[in-house]
Amino acid sequence: MRVSVRARWWAELPPAAGAAVMAAGILSTGLHLIGQDVPSLVALAVSAALWLLLAADFTARLLGDRRRFRAEADTPAALTAVAATTVLGARLSVLGWQSAALALLALAAMLWPGLLVAVLRHWGHRMPGAVFLVCVATQGLAVLAGTLAATTGRDWLGRAALAAFCLGLLLYVAALVRFDFRQVVSGAGDHWVAGGALSITALAATGLTASHLWTGWAHEALRTVTLATLGLSLVWYVVLLAAEALRPRTSYDVRRWASVFPLGMTATACLSAAGPTGVQWLRPLGTVLLWIAVGAWLLTFATLVATRVGDHEGGSGPGSGPGGR
Repeated sequence: MRVSVRARWWAELPPAAGAAVMAAGILSTGLHLIGQDVPSLVALAVSAALWLLLAADFTARLLGDRRRFRAEADTPAALTAVAATTVLGARLSVLGWQSAALALLALAAMLWPGLLVAVLRHWGHRMPGAVFLVCVATQGLAVLAGTLAATTGRDWLGRAALAAFCLGLLLYVAALVRFDFRQVVSGAGDHWVAGGALSITALAATGLTASHLWTGWAHEALRTVTLATLGLSLVWYVVLLAAEALRPRTSYDVRRWASVFPLGMTATACLSAAGPTGVQWLRPLGTVLLWIAVGAWLLTFATLVATRVGDHEGGSGPGSGPGGR
């Protein structure tokens, strides 16, 4: 029975599981920013291990189960493959592993167009929060390209980051029009991406603001956009947190990792924006929000473990799948 449960779990692993890589990766970045290097490296190891697991699964489906691969590639959650790769790559760049980060940027840039087009072709109305992954994946490219531009001195990467950033803004607006706002009170976890997409937009804008490429009015414009998107993401944070308090959703669902990621991304965006924008109170705010995100990660992990224990003891049943279905 134990083997069959593990085999079923692997077979049913959904694309949304990539949010777990994103959550651990952004927490690693945030912990590094506040000087917590040991837990930062632990989170990085978790993110990298999960990324390797999901990359193997992605490749196996691409080569061995093309029908399922094509079906899942049409869903917004498939873009977690791009977003997770960029989040991990940005952390590796900060760590000094520029070759690995460049390789991950190339991989993400290769995956992004096909997955984005497939998702856009199958968009509908009243969609869940995963719809904002079109923005998250694109802004992830902007963050990674901007980080590499700063660490390697390759200005063309900075210009590519600006192009991805502008496209990401447009995709956020397009996703917002299609978002089902009822998900705020009924979503299974990915509704938090509505705010997280603005947070990663603010993080991308922060990198552009800090770049030497943009001076004068361009610098001021980027600073304004950074603060505006960060402010809006904090508004989303309050709204989503209030909705969780009014209507708690305590059972485990793989989409809960898509709640942890925006929590960590909002904190990291605050920490990163404090210096380039000159708004220093963003740093203590970001520190507080980061520890909240760490607590959310631990709680989600504990809920996952409890669910898996229940699966092993009770076998298959309602809620025993990876998506808590």
